[in-house]
Amino acid sequence: MSTGKAIILLHCPDRQGIITDVTGFITRNGGNIVYLDQYVDTLEKRLFMRIEWELDGFTIPRERIQQAMDAAFADRYEMCSNVYFSDEKPRMAIFVSKMSHCLYDLLARYYAGEWEVDIPCIVSNHEDLREVAEQFGIPFYVWKIAPDKSNREEVEREEMALLEREHVTFIVLARYMQVISDGMIARYPHHIINIHHSFLPAFIGARPYHQAYERGVKIIGATSHYVTRDLDAGPIIEQDVVRITHKDTPESLVLKGRDLEKIVLSRAVTRHIERKILTYKNRTVVFG
Repeated sequence: MSTGKAIILLHCPDRQGIITDVTGFITRNGGNIVYLDQYVDTLEKRLFMRIEWELDGFTIPRERIQQAMDAAFADRYEMCSNVYFSDEKPRMAIFVSKMSHCLYDLLARYYAGEWEVDIPCIVSNHEDLREVAEQFGIPFYVWKIAPDKSNREEVEREEMALLEREHVTFIVLARYMQVISDGMIARYPHHIINIHHSFLPAFIGARPYHQAYERGVKIIGATSHYVTRDLDAGPIIEQDVVRITHKDTPESLVLKGRDLEKIVLSRAVTRHIERKILTYKNRTVVFG
């Protein structure tokens, strides 16, 4: 007997009868649905849905559920779907550089038991945050990148080997100040979460607080998004803002922004762990 739950995230062109067919498939096979949320993008004419059901009494073995869903609906509805299980924890690697505020927040939530996740490793290009990792008992790995980037490919091979060895399922860039390669992005599509310290699409790239100060804006923000090949332009998961005034300096913007960065990144990570995010084109549907 299994006490876990199955979760399916799906999207397909919208048409009559899809919800009835999918939920009927689950209930006919003994599944008790405990959560269902759906959204129709009327411009794209596309249905997005998340369903969660109890595995106790479900007649299809868990290792065959994805195959069964694909056989029933993939061709019929041009449906893309992914099946997950509540008792299989995601494994999160954290990449950091020198700033500690986001890392401390992530690890505090993990240590407090807020997330059903494992963190097998923290990766950095500097030694500065090793003590933080050791406080929480998490292995800390450092690969220094040469100023001319000449060892970047070698470093990435070693990083990828570590991620494979630790069975990492997604990566969080907690103010990691290096560009992620196309190879790593391809290996973890829509599974690398970044925090950018501006309200994207404003102030892409380096020193966004200084850019905001020079522009004289009245709000600053933070954005968490999935990483793609385009810098700071991946599907946005979460954003928030805080008001500022003419009295603020670049330094005060940095201080005010750090609280936003922590909150916004943690919200995005929470939704990813809970399997509540669907991506389509360069947008996300984030279920509550």
